[in-house]
Amino acid sequence: MARSQQHNKKKKPWKWALLGVAVAAAAVIGFFVYQGVGVYNGLEDFSKPQEESRFGQFEQVEAEKPPEWEGTERVNILVMGGDNRGLKKSETARSDSMMVLSVDPLTKKAHVFSVLRDTYVEIEGHGEGRINTALALGGPNLAMKTIGGLLGLDIQYYVYTDFEGFKSLIDAIGGIQNFEVEKNMNYVDNADGNRYDIHLKKGIQDLDGTKALQYVRFRHDAMSDFTRTERQRKLLDAVAEKMKSGWNLLKMKKIVDSIQPYVESNIEVSDMLKLAQLGVQTHIAGQAQVPPMELIGDKKEGGASVLAVSDESDLLQFIQDELLKDTTVPAVAGGTDSTGGTGTNSNTAGTGDNNNSGTNASGNTANGSK
Repeated sequence: MARSQQHNKKKKPWKWALLGVAVAAAAVIGFFVYQGVGVYNGLEDFSKPQEESRFGQFEQVEAEKPPEWEGTERVNILVMGGDNRGLKKSETARSDSMMVLSVDPLTKKAHVFSVLRDTYVEIEGHGEGRINTALALGGPNLAMKTIGGLLGLDIQYYVYTDFEGFKSLIDAIGGIQNFEVEKNMNYVDNADGNRYDIHLKKGIQDLDGTKALQYVRFRHDAMSDFTRTERQRKLLDAVAEKMKSGWNLLKMKKIVDSIQPYVESNIEVSDMLKLAQLGVQTHIAGQAQVPPMELIGDKKEGGASVLAVSDESDLLQFIQDELLKDTTVPAVAGGTDSTGGTGTNSNTAGTGDNNNSGTNASGNTANGSK
């Protein structure tokens, strides 16, 4: 697919405000799928026929299905959001929102990595470019390969959604209660008759789908995309906790029906069933931005600023170090962490508490790393 075909949206006046759906929009839906929706056979529809898929123009969509998950190896799920408004069925948005959910079924720990959209990387078959263009250039499989290469992880699955999918999910679970909005947020979006304007006041409040979307989209402050990804991870925590409640498990079918039109994924129902059983036992042990601030180098390409990774080997080590952390367990000198290991934190390296994956997060199949 030629670069000239991949993304005509750059000519549109609202490109900066609505390049793609907020990362959290996709992430919470991906986590929702991971948590247990596989108990419903109707979720097979998340794998849409090629003629109905947003990615039907990419031949590899049907050819590169992941092998059935055995239940012991690390699971890596790429969760993406795109703004499909104004696009034809044969056109694909850039994945402006990208998170990788990495789950170790042995330690029952999940880690979330937020990928900055302007990160400049090698995209197979297309030279160098912003990482968020991989989806538009080659579909979800190229996006998984590109982002997996950056992180040094074998990404087996993807989940893709848009604005409406995110709003529908938040409304279906009854919104998010007592959520702290840390600052006033205002932005006028002239696209679609100001339907996606942002107007939030600082303070503790309840968020419905519309307000939650405003919160995760806002990026008009000094740190722009950096603080936006922090907010998205914060909302992910709140949604993940609510999704674990028995009340929402009883409403699962209604929730699934509400988001089904807006979500695509290659997760088969058979794998969803296994992931569901794992999901309720797993906690989010850590979250991180990729690349981290200390490994970002500014770079100019075509007169525009992009984010360069200053040291790729250091980035790969950073990912492996993050996978061994558990920020939910307080450090206790000489004590015992909640996973059964000993020491001052929950780093499982050397504790022997997770069998295959405890020794090295990159040295075995259970962690799914390259």
